[in-house]
Amino acid sequence: MELMVLLNALVTRLLFVLHSLIGVWRVTAVKKEPKYWLLALLNLLLCLETGLTLKFKQGRGYKWFSPAIFLYLICIVPSLWLLEIHHGTQYCGNEPGAVQVNVSNQDFNQSRESSHGSEGTDHHIIQTAKVFVNQLSTICETVWTLALHQTFLLLLVVGRWLLPIGVEITRDQLSQLLLMFVGTAADILEFASETLDIEDVRKNYVLINAILAVWTWSMLQFPLDLAVQHIGCKPSASARRIPSLLLCRYSAELWNIGVSLFIQDGPFFIVRSILMGHFRIFNQMLVFFTAKNILVVTLQLYRLAVITLDFRATVLQKSRKGEVCCCPCEPYEAHATGHQENEMKEFVAFPPKEESRAPSEDH
Repeated sequence: MELMVLLNALVTRLLFVLHSLIGVWRVTAVKKEPKYWLLALLNLLLCLETGLTLKFKQGRGYKWFSPAIFLYLICIVPSLWLLEIHHGTQYCGNEPGAVQVNVSNQDFNQSRESSHGSEGTDHHIIQTAKVFVNQLSTICETVWTLALHQTFLLLLVVGRWLLPIGVEITRDQLSQLLLMFVGTAADILEFASETLDIEDVRKNYVLINAILAVWTWSMLQFPLDLAVQHIGCKPSASARRIPSLLLCRYSAELWNIGVSLFIQDGPFFIVRSILMGHFRIFNQMLVFFTAKNILVVTLQLYRLAVITLDFRATVLQKSRKGEVCCCPCEPYEAHATGHQENEMKEFVAFPPKEESRAPSEDH
């Protein structure tokens, strides 16, 4: 096993665990109940995945799916749920930052004075660490929650970058995936912060849970790498049907469209439309992001129509030339029989469904 692969695999998962533990610590501090430390046991799943990956995959990633990212979501999302639900009972002063700075400077000065008469540098470091932890505890709870959201999304992108890639994904594909993740993370953060910060939403417990459910659903796209990888297909008899050929040729594009319509922009648009239409909640940012979701969904449907028409035109063109249409993901084998060509010509004609007639098995 390469040293850098091992180092990247361990460091990335260690960052995931540390961030998850910080989230559990904040939940315990807010709820003031030690039982919430049990949430830290979820990190055992990530530790188990680390051992299995190092043993069976030599630290490298899997095809189409990242178990480390998925388990990190399982570890951190419950803590963010609890913090957001508790968010409504928190109060922040008008100028918390100034108070925190003054307290920080005073505490650090006291730490330095006490460390002059101590035995050495170790005592000064310990005192400084204590002061730093005490300062973090005084930060407003809403600031803590927003910071955890922001670092969570940033760590998803950075972690996916640091995780060793598998043999099925190239560095070019990884760079495309990371750029997509950056834009996706920004949209998700806007959705969570913009909708949950509305005062009327904070007063409605059902709305908070619905928004958090949609937010959690949108996170499920991060462990998947289908947005930059084409599925492998072979020109077999079962792969020459319209859906199989279309999925084979445009798998990455279709996945992007599906994510936008069913995981991100579509659900976001539904939630914002309900807020404005049913609950009569209006503000400038809510209207703007709703219009943005409408535009993205419309463009994705337009893209789907363009892909479908282009695929149909390609099939028709190959049929006129007497060729058998095959998936561009795999090289076409030129020894196709005459029966296969006739079957493809029937397929191109797009006849009405006649499932009663079974194709001949003779070659």
